[in-house]
Amino acid sequence: MRNGWRKRRRERCGTREEGCETRQERGPSGLSLLPWLLMGMGSLSHLISGEAANPWLGLAGLLTFNTLYIAIVFRAFDRVRRETATTWVLLGALAAVTFALATGYGREWLLLFPLLGLALGAVARGGRELRLLTFPLVAAVGVVTFWRDGWDSVGIVYGTFISTMVTAAILALNETIGELRATREELARSAVEKERLRFSRDLHDLLGHTLSVIVVKSEAARRLAPRDLDAALGQVADIESVGRQALTEIREAVTGYREGSLGTELDRARDALSSADVEPVVRRSGPPLEPAAEALLGWVVREAATNVVRHADATRCEIAVASGPERVRLTVTDDGRRPAAAAAAGTGAGTGTGTPGSGLRGLRERLSAAGGTLTAGPAPNGGFRLTAELPVTAELPAPGEPDTAAGTT
Repeated sequence: MRNGWRKRRRERCGTREEGCETRQERGPSGLSLLPWLLMGMGSLSHLISGEAANPWLGLAGLLTFNTLYIAIVFRAFDRVRRETATTWVLLGALAAVTFALATGYGREWLLLFPLLGLALGAVARGGRELRLLTFPLVAAVGVVTFWRDGWDSVGIVYGTFISTMVTAAILALNETIGELRATREELARSAVEKERLRFSRDLHDLLGHTLSVIVVKSEAARRLAPRDLDAALGQVADIESVGRQALTEIREAVTGYREGSLGTELDRARDALSSADVEPVVRRSGPPLEPAAEALLGWVVREAATNVVRHADATRCEIAVASGPERVRLTVTDDGRRPAAAAAAGTGAGTGTGTPGSGLRGLRERLSAAGGTLTAGPAPNGGFRLTAELPVTAELPAPGEPDTAAGTT
C-alpha cells in the first residue's frame, strides 16, 4: 500500500518531483499561524451573548484585530517584507487594538494577548527587537490582566510570554535549518566543481605527455619503416605499450586514487626524450622521498619532459633530483635553440607575451599548495631551466580540493 502511494505521488508530480520535494522542505508559512485565531472565539461568543457593551464597536475591533494579525503573520514569512517599517507599523497597530479591546472588555478578550505574542515572535525571531519588546509587553499585559481579572488571569501573562518566545525560537530554528540546507547544497555543488577541475587537470597532464610520446614514436616508426622494419615494429610496440599504460592511468585518474612515482616518471621521461632524439641525463641524490613529494615531483618531470619534446628543439636534457633533510630540489635543463620554447613552457620568454602555459601554471599551484615553489626561465648558458622545490614532508591535496589549474589547453 505504501509503495502504491509513492507510485501515485511520482506520477502526480512527474517532472515536478523536484518541486514537490521543495514544497515539503519549505517549512511553516503564514497559514500555520492562522488556526490560533480560534482563541478569539471566546471574544466573539461574548459579543453574540449580548453581555458586551457596545457590541458593534467590539465587533469592529475584533475584525480589525483579525485583519492586522493575518497581514502580519503572512508578512513575517517573507524576509524582505518582514524587515520593512510597514510590518512594524502594523504590529504596533495590532498592539494598540489588542490593549484597547482587552482593557475595555476584559474576560475572554484577554486571550488576544497570546495572539499578539505570536505575531511579535513571528516578526522579531530572536533579534534585538525581541529582547527589547518581550519583557515590556509581558509587564504591560500583567498590569492589564491584574486590573481586569486579578490573579485569576495570571495564566494569560505566562501564555503571552511563552507564545512569544516559543514562536520566535521555532521560526528562528526553521530559518537556520533552511540556511544550513542551502549551504549544504552549495557545498555539494562546490564539491562537484572541484572534482571536475581535478579530473580535467589530471587528464591534461596525463594525455599531454602520453600523446606527445605517441606522436614522437609514430614519426620515428614512419622514418624507420622503409629501411629498418624491425626497428619500426619496435616503435609500434612501444606505442601500444604507452597507449595501454595511458588507459590504465586515465582509469586511475577518474577514481581519484592515482599517485605518481618519481622513479617511474624519470624512466618514462628518459624513454620519451630518447625517442625524440634528445640525449637524457638523469641524476638523483639524497635519501628516499615521501610518497607525496614523489608524486608531486613526478608530475613536474612529466610536464617538463613533454615541453622539451614538443617545444624545445633540444639535443640534450638534464634532469637532476637532490633531496636534503628538509627540502628537495628538481632541476630540468635543456639546450633548446627555439626561442618560442620558453613561451610554450610557461613564461612567455622569447615572445613577449608573458602568457603562462596551463601545464606549468597548474604545477605551480599544486606545489604552492604543498609549500613548494616552481620557477622556469632561460638557463645561464642558453636553453631553458625549470626548478621545483618542495618540503620533504609535503602532502598531496585531497581529490576534489580547489585547483584552478585544471589544464584545458
